[in-house]
Amino acid sequence: MKYKVVWSETSKTQLKKLGKPLAKRIVDKVESITGDPFRHVKKLEGSGLYRLRVGDYRVVMGIESGSLAVLVLDVGHRKTIYRKY
Repeated sequence: MKYKVVWSETSKTQLKKLGKPLAKRIVDKVESITGDPFRHVKKLEGSGLYRLRVGDYRVVMGIESGSLAVLVLDVGHRKTIYRKY
């Protein structure tokens, strides 16, 4: 079963600030993991969230197995993204 991807308003805003090629690459990568997201992500220490690596950028997400949803919370460069979590 495929997971449904839900983008938060914050993540949508952050994607718009990035260039089109990079934003498309991030969206394509997130869409490609919907078959089995746990194979492609790593758990963030100290929280129930996960991260996905896309080059120098990271996508912070929550994965809900019960409702088969991937909630994309945050997108940013690896230098700054972890300061929030």
